[in-house]
Amino acid sequence: MLRMTVTRFITMLITLLLVSVIVFFLVSLPPGDFAESVALSRTIQGERVTEEDVALIRIRLGLDRPLGERYLYWMENIITEGDFGMSFRYMTPVTDVIGDRMGLTALLVVVTLLFTYAIAIPVGVFSAIYQYSLADYIITFLGYIGLAVPNFLMALVLLYFSVTTLDVSGVGGLFSPEYQDAPWSLGRLIDLIGHLWVPAVVLGLSATAGGIRVMRATMLDELNRLYVTAARARGVPSRRLIWKYPVRIALNPIVSTIGWNLRDIASGAPIVAIVLNLPDIGPVFLQSLLDQDMFLAGTLVLYLSFLTIVGTFVSDVLLAWLDPRIRYGVVK
Repeated sequence: MLRMTVTRFITMLITLLLVSVIVFFLVSLPPGDFAESVALSRTIQGERVTEEDVALIRIRLGLDRPLGERYLYWMENIITEGDFGMSFRYMTPVTDVIGDRMGLTALLVVVTLLFTYAIAIPVGVFSAIYQYSLADYIITFLGYIGLAVPNFLMALVLLYFSVTTLDVSGVGGLFSPEYQDAPWSLGRLIDLIGHLWVPAVVLGLSATAGGIRVMRATMLDELNRLYVTAARARGVPSRRLIWKYPVRIALNPIVSTIGWNLRDIASGAPIVAIVLNLPDIGPVFLQSLLDQDMFLAGTLVLYLSFLTIVGTFVSDVLLAWLDPRIRYGVVK
């Protein structure tokens, strides 16, 4: 167990390093740079910008240096000082721009993941136990809808329904107006929890529907095995039998989905954040890509990649913990 955990952790670090290289170069691929974006913005405002002005901006921001040198400088500062660079647009350190937003994004992703499995596992078990019942058909129908509807479309539908039917205009956002810019307090935390369920449901809808299908299929396979028939013949209570044996084995496939569910939730969070006007990294991420603010955009993509890699790492460790037979690279 320890050997597998250490191996997976080292693999995670190497993967994250490779992702940082790819991310940095991808952000720099579009034609132009931040200096040209600044020049265009000033031109629209009626200012006269010359090529010398653009060259001076590049020198001041370090954009005149080769791309590989800029990456090494960025990565060296991250490793040695925890410095993710300076945001070109805000002219402040990247960590100051996205400090609170990263925490809110991580909280939203974790809450969504917990919501997903808290609903998917018991509903999937129920659907398998009462196969071909009316409830099973309803769950299956709703599951297909959840898989088919994109998250951002569900967010738009929820906003429209809340305004037109419920006459509620505060569905978007994570805080009430009075707590929007207030310092952290118990009241602000309670207000955050009260608003968090909306984006969690929107983000977790597809993953929950998929989890229900996986849990139902695996449970049906386990319920038809001979050991379940033998246990019932011996008089083992049905509830104890189901939750102690088939459910535990059926958890393996659904636990393995944590990695890609976390990836889908993290990648969908910025789009849903823009639709619902959430104060997380979504709007800042979009603006950084439009401005080609390479250090800010690179840090945000690296952060989302980190969440995905951590999700895969956690699913591997949980699989080994749930089923002692699973030891990647340990059991021969």
